[in-house]
Amino acid sequence: MPLPRLAPIPTPDPVYGHLADVHPLVPRTEEPPRHPAPLTHGSLALAAELPSPAPDERRLRALVQALAEILAGRRPPQTIQNRLSAPAYASLLRAGKMIDSTRPPWVGVPRVQHPNDDTVEMCALVRCTPRSRVLAARLERRGVQWVLTEFETA
Repeated sequence: MPLPRLAPIPTPDPVYGHLADVHPLVPRTEEPPRHPAPLTHGSLALAAELPSPAPDERRLRALVQALAEILAGRRPPQTIQNRLSAPAYASLLRAGKMIDSTRPPWVGVPRVQHPNDDTVEMCALVRCTPRSRVLAARLERRGVQWVLTEFETA
């Protein structure tokens, strides 16, 4: 016994869409604007909040260098407090001195990934004596500022 054949069903047209221009009781469906209108009009109109571009490699390396120096006990944590979220700053204060080194730590070139437009993840090799370590960090965009939200070292 052969199986019944299934035919594709065409998509239906809107039921009363063609009457919207003629009949006053049929509501018109309008699409919302895709881009919000600027707050001011004219040649000087600007968006309320322009997204900041992802930080460049030089700035990321400087942030990881400062974080490594804090974890080595060579820099006070207050110097980068405005670049960390509150939970990350509390975690940094709890961590204390995690890197034992006879000289200041030196951070190599960070490896950077962008999981999405508002997130940057990176890791970098921290050279210090007697052994090197790895420092990983995650930054998220909060408004127009990039904030370090998590870090980990091994």
